[in-house]
Amino acid sequence: MLLTAVLSFFAGVFGANATPHFVKGITKEHFPTPFGTGPLVNLVAGWAMYVIAALLAVGADTAGYPAVAFTAAALGVLVMGIFHATVGAFGKRPPATV
Repeated sequence: MLLTAVLSFFAGVFGANATPHFVKGITKEHFPTPFGTGPLVNLVAGWAMYVIAALLAVGADTAGYPAVAFTAAALGVLVMGIFHATVGAFGKRPPATV
């Protein structure tokens, strides 16, 4: 059960973190990653994180512990959402717009 919770939590984290990178990539906008800020880098990084999230979800025993898996994944998504809404990638927040 603990392994299900851990793998599901990180599946949520990776899936949630993939979204802004993938979106910035397909909209041709710059966004910081450890490998650069370009759109193609973000597209590939987002895609890779979606793949990692899927592999983690497959590795978790979600059928055996569905409530634990769902709760842990939801918390992972929430944690990454809070991170992006506050600190942001590498502590850099986009400039405020009017």
